[in-house]
Amino acid sequence: MSLLVVGLSHRSAPVSVLERASLSADAQLKLLHDTVAAEPATEAAVLATCNRIELYADVDKFHAGVAELSTLLAQHSGVGLEELTPYLYVHYEDRAVHHLFSVACGLDSMVVGEGQILGQIKDSLARAQDLHTAGRLLNDLFQQALRVGKRAHSETGIDRAGQSLVTFGLQQLAAGGDVQQWAAGKKALVIGAGSMSSLAAATLARAGVAEIVVANRTFERAERLAQILSEGDDTDVAARAVPMESVPVELTRADVAVSCTGATGLVLTADAVATAVEGRTGEPVAEIDDRPVDTEAPLPSAGVAAEDGCPLDLSAVPSGFSVMGEAAVAGMDAATLEQHAAWVAGGTAVDRPRETGRPSPEADAELITALAATAATVGRIPERRRPEPVAEVPRPQPVMFLLDLAMPRDIDAAVHRLTGVRLVDIESLAEASADAPMASDVDQVRRIVADEVAAFGAAQRAAHITPTVVALRSMAADVVAGEIARLEGRLPGLDDKHRAEITQTVKRVVDKLLHAPTVRVKQLAAEPGGAGYADALRTLFDLDPETVASVSRAENSTEKNRGPA
Repeated sequence: MSLLVVGLSHRSAPVSVLERASLSADAQLKLLHDTVAAEPATEAAVLATCNRIELYADVDKFHAGVAELSTLLAQHSGVGLEELTPYLYVHYEDRAVHHLFSVACGLDSMVVGEGQILGQIKDSLARAQDLHTAGRLLNDLFQQALRVGKRAHSETGIDRAGQSLVTFGLQQLAAGGDVQQWAAGKKALVIGAGSMSSLAAATLARAGVAEIVVANRTFERAERLAQILSEGDDTDVAARAVPMESVPVELTRADVAVSCTGATGLVLTADAVATAVEGRTGEPVAEIDDRPVDTEAPLPSAGVAAEDGCPLDLSAVPSGFSVMGEAAVAGMDAATLEQHAAWVAGGTAVDRPRETGRPSPEADAELITALAATAATVGRIPERRRPEPVAEVPRPQPVMFLLDLAMPRDIDAAVHRLTGVRLVDIESLAEASADAPMASDVDQVRRIVADEVAAFGAAQRAAHITPTVVALRSMAADVVAGEIARLEGRLPGLDDKHRAEITQTVKRVVDKLLHAPTVRVKQLAAEPGGAGYADALRTLFDLDPETVASVSRAENSTEKNRGPA
């Protein structure tokens, strides 16, 4: 097994990079085709979700494989290789298996424990099978990953730790409050009718919204989803479908909108959202600058160091530091500090205007003298203190709630700055999930993953020797057939009954002689470091390498032509 995965996810790359590197359905198909056409790879599968892009391959050379897969990802994503490389991660062999199993269990998801990833892994496998780019290794790997994920969800309480990205997003829209209480009576607009949008619509219906409007480029799909929602036994929600052209009008009526389409451009611009809010409130929408405001007065410019007589060479001091105060002297040696203290106390710098509320030059001099004494005593300069907290810009209560689950984004990020709107997108979900608590069941899932990785590795190592064992038994069958033919030549009068008995006896002898070695070699090959037993078996029995390779190719061809799981 030479399994290699190269990818990037919300853990390794900012959302802005993930957004630009996202792959359309056509791009994924072309990437698979080009990967198996490349020299190092014989199998390939792509796992592309809203927060990860990963390329799996069976390669014969590690370094060449990493270079080729990285280059292909860059080419098909449209992000330059030099820009993409710092965000890529690489897993090989057992580490690659461990990674996919962890992904399947939801351990690597933005929302730990979410189960949607299983459907995405299944789709990834089906896509590779349809294109015949998945052979024995990737078929076994992805199917086992699905079983491991299902086991984790059935045997542990990881579901309590995790939730769908939709549920987590709605919780963020509700600002930590009760989602059902927040959603009760609201009118919702769902843009898109794919799996994520359907999940969002169903979740909103269960949360208690009064109405759901579904908009989709294919109107028939929107109608089907609206019908399913209306006929659901566990909800009581009015649902209807509209064409995409009606989104601006429906947005004016909606309290909450969820968008998850496959569009390559923006579905909702900031202007469109502002117009919708104005249509609801009758008042113009302002744009606020939500950058933090520093409540502390700025430090004096480092330019004061230019005064005659200053003993400090401030060309080496970072821009913005003050020559008066703690910030100026961090890292200075004690002798220089004493010189600077004497210079400040001498009054050379006291004539420069000071900001209101700042310490006097005399206080600065006392502080610097104290710092010099501290440095002389402890041998180092105290670290520069952390910045004071900054005040946040207050925002009015929102009248419209937007959830963007698409990658690349459907809703303009500039909407974050509009008053009266609360936007939650993949980027803000990533920030919020960093502080989300993890359940105790996660440790149990990690143990399951570790056990399953070991079992998968053993099975793959054992399977690796199977072609050699098959070739050995085939050679033994040829030897038996040859000896029986020679016996018939020497005993032409041998009747059928005795010939059959002799043939069966010889076969039993050969089978018994081969049974123990082949069983034992499979057991040994399954252990770590057991790959060499296949070579030993080929050497001991002088097996033709091409015969072994032909058996392996036949098995792999069968796996590549297997239909979707």
